Amino acid sequence: MSIVSIIKSNPGIKRFVHWCLIPSHQARPRVWVKWFVNPFFHKKGKGTVICRRTRVDVLPFQPFEMGDYSTIEDFATINNGVGPVRIGKHTRIGIGNVVIGPVTIGDNVIFAQNIVMSGLNHNYKDPNTPIYLQGETVSEITVEDDCWIGANVVITAGVKIGKHSVVAAGAVVTKSIPPYSVAVGNPARVIKQYDAQSGEWISVKSN
Repeated sequence: MSIVSIIKSNPGIKRFVHWCLIPSHQARPRVWVKWFVNPFFHKKGKGTVICRRTRVDVLPFQPFEMGDYSTIEDFATINNGVGPVRIGKHTRIGIGNVVIGPVTIGDNVIFAQNIVMSGLNHNYKDPNTPIYLQGETVSEITVEDDCWIGANVVITAGVKIGKHSVVAAGAVVTKSIPPYSVAVGNPARVIKQYDAQSGEWISVKSN
């Protein structure tokens, strides 16, 4: 049996290891984890930049990956505590973005400012138990290649945004967006799609 299997199968050891990695009641890893553990587990391509004021709450038991020449701007928060965070090549995570895994982001993606995307939801159905004690559910968010996500957008768990799509500023995306689409509003709705035959972006009628 591997060391990882032993840790996972023993609740006492698992709690102790978790405490060694993260202070009690916190989400941010200890400094020694950032300096001496994470570099051996996480993958960053050449030319990647994580700005100095970024909060990178990543841990070794979930993947964190950045492709070549991608950037995470100041005041962003990246958290892989409950699911992997994978960022493709030539992608920019904008100022003040919050990315909580599981999230997969493709190549050549532009995120503007103050975007929130979280693959995590808290359970709440038992009214006699505090929500923070009821555990979480996770569902991966996927943003495919060559998308542009406007400022202050919220992307909820389980959503997939198709290739070369645009989500307008302030939209709340609760359902998946097809490739080659423009989406606006709360909840977000598709207003345009690219028509390959005509080579034009065609307006989509509302239902």
